[in-house]
Amino acid sequence: MSPLTVPFSQFVLKVHSRCDLACDHCYVYEHADTSWRGKPRAVSERVLVAAAERIAEHARAHRLPAVHVVLHGGEPLLAGPVLLRRAAEELHRALPPGCALDLRIHTNGVLLSRAFCDLFAELEIKVGISLDGDREANDRHRRFADGRSSHDKVLAAIGLLRLPEYRHLYAGLLCTIDVENDPVAVYDALVALEPPRIDFLLPHATWDQPPKRPDGAGQTPYADWLMAVYDRWTSQGRPVPVRTFDSVHRTLRGQSSLTESLGLDPADLVVIETDGTLEQADSLKTAYDGAPATGFDLFEHSLDEVAAHPRMVERQSGLAGLCEKCRSCPVVRSCGGGLYAHRYRSGRDFDNPSVFCGDLMRLITTIRDRVVTRAAVPAQVAPVEPALTERQLDELARGYGSAPTVAALAAAQLGVTRRLLAALAGEPAEPWSLLTELDASAPEALDAVLAHPYVRAWAVRCLSGEPGADLGTLAEVAAAAALRAGLDFELPVPVRGGAVHLPTLGRVLTVGAGQAELHGNADGFTVRGVRVGWDTASGEQWQPVRRLALAGGWTVALEDTDPQRDCHQWPVEDRLGEDELLNWAGALREAWELILRDMPGHAAGVRVGLGTVTPLRPGPAGRDVSAAARQAFGTVGIARPVTAPTLALLITHEFQHVKLGAVLDFHDLYDPEDQSRYYAPWRPDPRPLEGLLQGTYAHLAVSEYWASRVRAYDGLPGELADHARVELATWRAHTAQALDTLAGSRALTALGARFVEGMRAGLEPWLRLPLPAEAESAARRAAERNLAEWRARAALTGS
Repeated sequence: MSPLTVPFSQFVLKVHSRCDLACDHCYVYEHADTSWRGKPRAVSERVLVAAAERIAEHARAHRLPAVHVVLHGGEPLLAGPVLLRRAAEELHRALPPGCALDLRIHTNGVLLSRAFCDLFAELEIKVGISLDGDREANDRHRRFADGRSSHDKVLAAIGLLRLPEYRHLYAGLLCTIDVENDPVAVYDALVALEPPRIDFLLPHATWDQPPKRPDGAGQTPYADWLMAVYDRWTSQGRPVPVRTFDSVHRTLRGQSSLTESLGLDPADLVVIETDGTLEQADSLKTAYDGAPATGFDLFEHSLDEVAAHPRMVERQSGLAGLCEKCRSCPVVRSCGGGLYAHRYRSGRDFDNPSVFCGDLMRLITTIRDRVVTRAAVPAQVAPVEPALTERQLDELARGYGSAPTVAALAAAQLGVTRRLLAALAGEPAEPWSLLTELDASAPEALDAVLAHPYVRAWAVRCLSGEPGADLGTLAEVAAAAALRAGLDFELPVPVRGGAVHLPTLGRVLTVGAGQAELHGNADGFTVRGVRVGWDTASGEQWQPVRRLALAGGWTVALEDTDPQRDCHQWPVEDRLGEDELLNWAGALREAWELILRDMPGHAAGVRVGLGTVTPLRPGPAGRDVSAAARQAFGTVGIARPVTAPTLALLITHEFQHVKLGAVLDFHDLYDPEDQSRYYAPWRPDPRPLEGLLQGTYAHLAVSEYWASRVRAYDGLPGELADHARVELATWRAHTAQALDTLAGSRALTALGARFVEGMRAGLEPWLRLPLPAEAESAARRAAERNLAEWRARAALTGS
């Protein structure tokens, strides 16, 4: 898989390719694609087995904590209970330990019976129903082929799901919009059925086959229809989640969308047809005949190959995958260009805005301006480690690091953590016994926890005898790894600060102190009466580690639960509230897009090596605060700055420290006996050689960042442009001077001298970038003042 692609976590498994209704707005049978005619009516045993194996293979390869599978059609109930049982059993059988299965079926409800509901209750299959509203609205499209209404049968199906014994199966209602239906009547009819969620879908259309817009309905009838529903929904206190509206709210605040039709989140869905072919989203059937096809199937191709398909990659590329008009739109981060299928136009393919562009603009801006308080999200925005080769060291010396190079650093760091853990071997016996078992039976699950930055930080604290460090964390590590492996186990774990902590997973809030017995299995765990399943949402007691999957392939955890995270030089932030989490999500998304665009040489290393960002408390007087902990590879600590570009600067700056620290663990670049102190142009105090080396290496990225800002303002006047030019002049001069100091120190090893020359080569492009004389003069005057102040302090202190 390309490093820019995103693994699939959602799978639509077609179990039957025909339907017992004849809905005239159906995207499968009534639009441009006719491939359904050549598909087997029902999925075969061979396809079910292959599908389960491919999904499991993908989950293992990408260490997916869960996969979401929807049994679909046509009408999936036509497949019958035997095939549906086999599908569920094969998926449960094949998935690796630690990967949860969220299994659902989407049906028109006509055939739903108690027998099916009993089967779904046994197999834990949730049920979603298609219904377009009251009888009049539903009968406009959802009829049998002979014209009979389906409404009564669908209501009877929903009635079953509302019974107490089946209520837990009820997943929600899906309604396709027809602007000729009364929006309030449709909404009221759906809400009366007490669904746990409602989805309103725009009817599928393209620029070639535009949606109907009745005379007198205005320019944006779909937005107007949805806003009438929105007003009714809000006036009632939002009695049920509505995915469209919730997605608009979330994206306006910088969080991910809940639907593919809004937002810039990468597409992570693949369709498995009844014949085993692998296709893109079904909605593409509206574009042209064969539009969803990939040319791949379960028997000859892996899901990674499908994820690398150009169309899939395009739908995972966020802003870069949109047309020029969309990229410059003020609501693009909420709209996301709309549903991919709705952008199609003959001759221009999908390089267009959505055919519902005007409606989406009106809907989003109306919600934004009338009722949504806008968040302060900036608008811009193996035990034996492998040795690094000379080529890899040269690559790192220039300030960068490809994915394989940074992966080699990470593997070496994992080896360090394993050795540190071995140095702690002994008591307590129970965790050690479980760790030994895991190392033999599930090393990947164990490594996933040992690679967590703060496991090494804790081990170093214990070995150095730091006050407060204890071996209780060993049980936490063992429990987290066993849960990832899906083991059935019991283990006493410590309760610290009113919580049980599980590295990489989260924490359970509880009462008291001492120890608690944790009982774990493949479905989750129980501790002090609290049951946590892998589908348990964040709540009052369970606080999972929140991870963000960003376009461009970077998945990053916002670590605000691990008590070992306080190893940065600044205080860490407490658990982020919902608003601040949204602010972080938006800022990280913007900062990552900037790094991808303006500092691509850093992006590959960040994507592979930086899996955790630890929020810090704000600095004094608005000062930007960030840090890298020497004993915590793979994380940086940052207090969220005001702007996303500053966040991009802090990420790349601090990750330089992370990389160089990992290099210094394995390669001698200087004489450790050197006790001299050196002038660092950016510091008021003299620095040891390692400190000077670290700072200089970090400022390669700082210089490149300001160079990218200067290029962005090329030829433009103004305060921001002038500031960027002075910053570049300052930081490249500081870095060049520090490189001269390092080279003249006589404390570098031969490898260190080579590394410093590589750093000089990495700085060279930014030294060559022309700047106005005023910027150079301003930087020179500031440097002279800094040096004079440093000399005065040195004279006073005798250093």
